[in-house]
Amino acid sequence: MQLKSAMNGTTLVIRVAEDRIDAAGAIQFKERMRDLIQLASQRVILDLGQVHFLDSSGLGAVVAVMKLLAPDRKLELAGLTPTVAKVFRLTRMDSVFTIHPALAEGLRNAG
Repeated sequence: MQLKSAMNGTTLVIRVAEDRIDAAGAIQFKERMRDLIQLASQRVILDLGQVHFLDSSGLGAVVAVMKLLAPDRKLELAGLTPTVAKVFRLTRMDSVFTIHPALAEGLRNAG
């Protein structure tokens, strides 16, 4: 699972460089995220702009990462493609996560 991370001020930005997070890659995604979030930061934004497919295993992995960060930090999402946004909407997880239309907006808006 290709994930790229960078600090932007006090925000850790993790970009998913894959077109899907599914059952085949969910465990690897969660393990890579666990390693990356060890970096001290006030916020964590997961950029999903390249992800065009997310199944229930992928969604579960994203939720698991959110729980790993709690209660100290929130996992924010950015750049959801229409298909991925629909998964979050249908499962009502869009009410659980802070979702930014684009990464740039997420970086401008704290929290």
